[in-house]
Amino acid sequence: MSGTGQSHEVEPRWTAVDHYSLSHLHSMSQTTPSNNVLEHALANSKEQGLPDIAVSRSQGKYLKLQAQLLRAKHVLEVGTLGGYSTIWLASASPDVRVTTVEVDAHHAEVAKANLAQAGVAERVDVLLGAGIDVLPLLAEEVRQAKREKFQLVFIDADKVNNWKYVDAAVGMSEAGACIIVDNVVRKGKLAEDVEDTNVQGARKVVENVGKDPRLDGVVVQTVGEKNYDGFLFTIVK
Repeated sequence: MSGTGQSHEVEPRWTAVDHYSLSHLHSMSQTTPSNNVLEHALANSKEQGLPDIAVSRSQGKYLKLQAQLLRAKHVLEVGTLGGYSTIWLASASPDVRVTTVEVDAHHAEVAKANLAQAGVAERVDVLLGAGIDVLPLLAEEVRQAKREKFQLVFIDADKVNNWKYVDAAVGMSEAGACIIVDNVVRKGKLAEDVEDTNVQGARKVVENVGKDPRLDGVVVQTVGEKNYDGFLFTIVK
């Protein structure tokens, strides 16, 4: 999963494995989302000037399968970008609804176009604003039973506020829900107490989850066609 502030670390073996495995595991015409839909979303995002920091194809499919395992009906995403990961999540089931939060107005408009092209726009709410401002409003809606609790949360936004997003998400999630925080390994810098705000944000969320009795989690390191990184996988007790 590509991260803000990180250059891509490319290793031919990682890329070859992703390409080989996906050619067998996500190639059939009946597979959703289709490769044409995915390629259009990436191409349109690039044409519109969005940064190349969307999740990889393999990790996008991982998110879709995780939503299916959870039988998720309500998914929260923090950090829409061009809607690439949103398309994967919305494709998990005809019944799933995704609420996704994006701080950049241009990114949000590109995402809406990509979601419409993918045929999932009717099941996705794109909310414009900073996650730190929008999530408390969502939490209040959940508290007042105006919005259903979430079964899956995917956080892929500004890394400094990782913990604040997780803390807010816990109160909006069902017991047994999964919260995934992207880009926490940062090419191994997670283990180093360096003066980098993104690394510090990753370390804070890992350390706080470890101390929080509401949560249980593990960091999964990943390599692939985009980078060496990893994500924090957390379950709400």
